[in-house]
Amino acid sequence: MKLNFKKIGEGKPLLILHGLFGSSDNWGTLGKKFAENNTVYLVDLRNHGRSPHSDKMSYDLMADDLLELIMDEKINSPIILGHSMGGKAALMFAEKHPNYLDKLIVADIGLKSYPMHHEEILKGLNSVNLQEVSSRSEAQQSLEIYIANLGIQQFLLKNLYWIEKGKLAWRMNLKEIEKNIGEILVKINMHKNPINTLFVRGETSNYILEEDFEKILEIFPNGKIKTIPKVGHWLHAENPMEFYKIVKEFID
Repeated sequence: MKLNFKKIGEGKPLLILHGLFGSSDNWGTLGKKFAENNTVYLVDLRNHGRSPHSDKMSYDLMADDLLELIMDEKINSPIILGHSMGGKAALMFAEKHPNYLDKLIVADIGLKSYPMHHEEILKGLNSVNLQEVSSRSEAQQSLEIYIANLGIQQFLLKNLYWIEKGKLAWRMNLKEIEKNIGEILVKINMHKNPINTLFVRGETSNYILEEDFEKILEIFPNGKIKTIPKVGHWLHAENPMEFYKIVKEFID
């Protein structure tokens, strides 16, 4: 699949992959910061952002989509940075296509499978009647019945766009994301991988626990795990400067 992406900056190539329900737009500010020293590719994964929609969605396919982008753009030895679902897509890329990769950065996601925990978000998204709402504020009123967190509401509302005057639609392929949600939560089965890898976790997040460290470092003997204090799963949004500092040190 030909993925949508935005290319900025010059230097060592860095591909940035967003999480579930997100898009490349979520990384605009940090992407510009990284672009001071790198050629940054802000990528929309399949069924997200402005990339094509498909009824098939798996990390296997996402890894192959990334390889297609790398081959099409003639990107040499990129670093891949992925958050959450994007982190698992990056892990699968490292498993399937390790020879194309220079370094790997995984933001707040582990190798293991995760229990279903997106029910309220899916209920909220499905509660937005796109035939009737005529503004983002009306859509937000539907979301807030199910999702109390204002930051998550605003994050999800970034997916809305005007297809014509007075008519909103989701950029993401909500129907297929919901249908394939089990594929997003699966474990990534990996062989031992020598690539230089950085896992960055939020201290208050439960996605990478201290009990996961041993397994992660067994798979990635050249791996490091860094923790950003007092932040959760959205570590790059909650403390972008600390996130940038840790990642830049690793890139350099």
